[in-house]
Amino acid sequence: MNRSQIVATIAGAISLILAIAYLLLVQILDFRGEMIPAPVSQIETSVTVSYPVMLNKL
Repeated sequence: MNRSQIVATIAGAISLILAIAYLLLVQILDFRGEMIPAPVSQIETSVTVSYPVMLNKL
């Protein structure tokens, strides 16, 4: 095997390992159940309003 075939084989193996790890991670996260949002009453909201400053032209 020449060098390019070895690099391609290693890259393919790494790609398969990452794909399988991703699928396992998604399955584990999906197994936890439905995501329930936090109650709105416990979320602090703050509103920041900014106005543009108009400078007088001389």
